[in-house]
Amino acid sequence: MLAISIDLLHGTFRGDPDGTANTGRQTRGEWPPSPARVFAALVAADGTRQECRVTDGTELTWIEQLAPPVIHADAKPWEQPLEPRYVVRHEGSASKSAHQEYVGRSGALNRSGVRVTPRDPRVVYAWNIESPGQVILDALRLRAARVGYLGASDSPVRMCVTTRMPPHVGEKRAFVPDPGGDTVINVTRRGHLGVLDRVYDAWRERGAAVSRQQFPALVHGVRYRSPGAAEPIDKGTVVAWLRLGSAVSGRRISTVTALFKEAVLSRHQSIHGEPPPVLHGHGFCTKGYEIARYLALPDVGYRWSRGRIHGLALWMPPGCDAVERRKASDAAFAISGLMGRGIDVSVQPRDDTEDRPVAVHPDRWRRASRCWATAFPAIHERRRALDLAEVTRWCHHAGLPEPVAFRSARTPLVIGAVDLAPVEVNRPGRPALPYSHVELRFEEPVEGPVVIGSGRQRGFGLCVPVS
Repeated sequence: MLAISIDLLHGTFRGDPDGTANTGRQTRGEWPPSPARVFAALVAADGTRQECRVTDGTELTWIEQLAPPVIHADAKPWEQPLEPRYVVRHEGSASKSAHQEYVGRSGALNRSGVRVTPRDPRVVYAWNIESPGQVILDALRLRAARVGYLGASDSPVRMCVTTRMPPHVGEKRAFVPDPGGDTVINVTRRGHLGVLDRVYDAWRERGAAVSRQQFPALVHGVRYRSPGAAEPIDKGTVVAWLRLGSAVSGRRISTVTALFKEAVLSRHQSIHGEPPPVLHGHGFCTKGYEIARYLALPDVGYRWSRGRIHGLALWMPPGCDAVERRKASDAAFAISGLMGRGIDVSVQPRDDTEDRPVAVHPDRWRRASRCWATAFPAIHERRRALDLAEVTRWCHHAGLPEPVAFRSARTPLVIGAVDLAPVEVNRPGRPALPYSHVELRFEEPVEGPVVIGSGRQRGFGLCVPVS
């Protein structure tokens, strides 16, 4: 493993997580210190490019690509908002409004933010990976030895890089990366180092006029579950996000998801053997079961959206164990393309560093919202009038809370949503069911992906969050 331990030498930490300290509106301090802040301290310790003195910088490229670490830190530190104070403003000429202790100098208001005091002054960042090569490990240790403080200069630290967990840390509860977590912590990702280099170049050119807020690419928040937080309820999870080599018309959703399902079952058979019932839907002896959902991800909800399918997602229902999910993920990621029935398109795993196309980004479909509208029409579960009681029944079957209101229409309710003909919805040889575009409103924000209706296993009824 790789572990970076930080001892707060004064027992306190002061950092500005979002740039609001100087406005006086910051009420809570940053805790735990973010992995992105630790990375920035390592960068500053010996610089990059031609500025390096004791390392060559390759260790920074290696560590910025690591997955978010587990953070061992005090769960509930004491936070002290600091009172604003006046300090000397260093000006080129004397000022008439003199500072009391410094003749000819004026005072400037300084808002320091919030000081955090944990019970245990040690914070440990742990990656469960194979130990890096000795060259990278030595370079990280050289940089760590040159780190004097973290955050503000009144937060001196001692940093240490090891390949084993420091003593008495394993018993502590930790901040763990979790998509359903209760807090957001800034981490690094591929390309973070290049952005810091651009910040430094801009600072050398324009000086103090440059701030981190001018470089939003430095902010990459990841959800963490705090120590003591309740374990998340299993509501199912997406085990694979895939990107198509070229966009496909949204009117081909039925064909695209059918080919996707066939490809997953074929790859599962080749890699792990017979697919489980949860993937193909056969062999269940009871009612009320849920099976995998094969989702097509369209471009909807924006001004220029056209409803074209840019990606795929495989959702596994609650109750699947980790082995089943991993095997399904392996099968999905092994797909190289979809071919047949007039479709020939390449498929590849989505790169976590890609922000485009937006339709393939997980946050587009997982973001919590009180209002959701269908991107593909929802197929009715029964032949009856559509009212709130019936829509509530749909939501119950899909594992969603009870809606407080809804509206429906035969045509799309959001820009880019796909308007389909009956032959594009109903399968040959199956009873034809009515279908509608629906907008749902919930009392509390609901996290996605939200898929409703009878055809949710085929991607129909996929909803997009509406502001």
